[in-house]
Amino acid sequence: MPNSASRGGSSGNQNSATHARVDSWTWAVRLFKTRSAAAEACRGGHVRVNGATAKPAQPVRPGDEVRIRVAGVERIVIVERIVTKRVGAPIAAQCLIDRSPPPPPKEILAAMPRRDRGAGRPTKRERRETDRLLGRTDD
Repeated sequence: MPNSASRGGSSGNQNSATHARVDSWTWAVRLFKTRSAAAEACRGGHVRVNGATAKPAQPVRPGDEVRIRVAGVERIVIVERIVTKRVGAPIAAQCLIDRSPPPPPKEILAAMPRRDRGAGRPTKRERRETDRLLGRTDD
């Protein structure tokens, strides 16, 4: 019987309370819809933990900063509490501190030039206009 005690002992629960996989935690606190989407974002380099690109199995602990880039928007959250199972929105809000910058005003988004999908590469003139609008000029 000593074998059964080592399988389901409290050491597994205690370990999950101090840290969790970054893909599991981001899914559990509802930053991603599925865990596979969270893991894919990690593999794609869209998730950073404390400034370093994170693999899906990288552990996160309370106090860690997690940066996520989804659909062109960056989310910056601080890990407040570790959860490994998906929780409801009110509990998920208690597990993180959201330090994300506010979204840009609608006026700025409307003024940004947009290219139609499939329109090809921008011309040199269009690229310079875009750089000027975004403040990336070397002048």
